[in-house]
Amino acid sequence: MSWSLVKLGDICTTTQGVQITKANTKEEPYQGGYRYLYIADFMSEKKLSFVDDEFDHKKVTSNDLVMANTGSPGRVFKGKDGILSNNLFKISFDNNSVDRDYLYMMLSSNVFQSLLQKQMKGGIQKHLGHQTISRQEIPLPPLEEQKRIAAILDKADAIRHKRQQAIQLADDFLRSVFLDMFGDPKTKGWEITTVEKVAESIKGSMRTGPFGSQLLHSEFVEKGIAVLGIDNAVENKFKWGKQRFITEEKYQQLKRYTVKPDDVIITIMGTCGRCAVVPEDIPTSINTKHICCITLDKDKCLSSFLHSYFLYHPDCQKYLATNTKGAIMAGLNMGIVKGIPVPLVPLNLQVKYDSMARRLNGLSKELSEHKGSGNSLFNSLSQKAFAGEL
Repeated sequence: MSWSLVKLGDICTTTQGVQITKANTKEEPYQGGYRYLYIADFMSEKKLSFVDDEFDHKKVTSNDLVMANTGSPGRVFKGKDGILSNNLFKISFDNNSVDRDYLYMMLSSNVFQSLLQKQMKGGIQKHLGHQTISRQEIPLPPLEEQKRIAAILDKADAIRHKRQQAIQLADDFLRSVFLDMFGDPKTKGWEITTVEKVAESIKGSMRTGPFGSQLLHSEFVEKGIAVLGIDNAVENKFKWGKQRFITEEKYQQLKRYTVKPDDVIITIMGTCGRCAVVPEDIPTSINTKHICCITLDKDKCLSSFLHSYFLYHPDCQKYLATNTKGAIMAGLNMGIVKGIPVPLVPLNLQVKYDSMARRLNGLSKELSEHKGSGNSLFNSLSQKAFAGEL
């Protein structure tokens, strides 16, 4: 079967969006008006703006593709009817020779996106000129083959999204159960205490990691005792991130920062308030200064309860939002974490919740593993498809 390598500029036309001030937009649809489309409009339906038909030459339709050139540069969306804002550009093409879904999958693929990343301009705020897209080459099989490949990849993509939706549903259900059981402690007559008072009654039950010269970046080694940081809790579930280790000799100097199984860790610098429960099979590890580690008195408070309380309860969320410090980079400190108000919930209710949380978290973990294998399968299929091997 004949495949050809073509420049996108030879088969597509790119048109930059237009900047329209808020004063020239309206919030309600009207005769002769067009939807004004921002990046957010391709992710949800929350933001609605409308503009006059004088911008008809910038119109995009559902037959087109749209790509971001700032914000999320290179991200591709299927078109909607409207006028594009200036941080987006339209990619139009002849439907008699190019299948929209094939082109969408091609431009969204890891291989193509990696290629774009190398060509983006700017420092912290990257941007992508739509002329850059015109210069890129892609494999273009005959139209029927494009449609066949797109249909296969679309099915694989749908499986990926269903797994992600299932994970989100499990998380939403756990939040709902927690708030139903513990949402209004005052009406239950539960005493309000603090995190410090539900921590174990021993020195160091609440601790941040070593500061300053106690632990330097130059002291990290390739193997040894693990060092936990923000990345281990940033997704609100414990996850191994960047590998950091210290020697056994260095560990002996920092043993007081040892992380224990079932501890609760909460980030106190950068992305504050993210938290996780340390797994039972944790190897010998210490934590960095960027997280606070809490060893609980299990006769007062279970880790699964405190973890969910940090994440879901409006009283805790309000306290953290009010007390987060720092003009440029938000931060918490040990005093703030110790003072987080928490209800003294009867232990039998916490045990009941813990049982349910463990089941749901186990389900989410299983789904996440399937999601990972689904992503790998999709990426493998994409590579084979665009190499003519599918």
